[in-house]
Amino acid sequence: MKREREDWMRLYHKTLKGLEMMIDIQRMVKDTKKIVEEANTTITEVEGSVLTASINNRTTNVTNIAQISENLRYLIQSDIDEQAFQVQRMLADELD
Repeated sequence: MKREREDWMRLYHKTLKGLEMMIDIQRMVKDTKKIVEEANTTITEVEGSVLTASINNRTTNVTNIAQISENLRYLIQSDIDEQAFQVQRMLADELD
């Protein structure tokens, strides 16, 4: 009888230890899920930042290209105006 009781007590303690381990594992799984959710949120935020930076970079590039184009137009127009002025001056010199 005493032996049976000891066997039951051992089994009871093993069962309690098993239940405690299962509870600990469930807590770890819950904590891991929370960490994964936070990591996913962070990844989503980083993706949004990268996308925004990419869009901003492209916008900046387009703005820079437009500015370069405008500068080239101005330079070409200035050169054409200068050449026209030179031709007018040459004609004026010839007519005088």
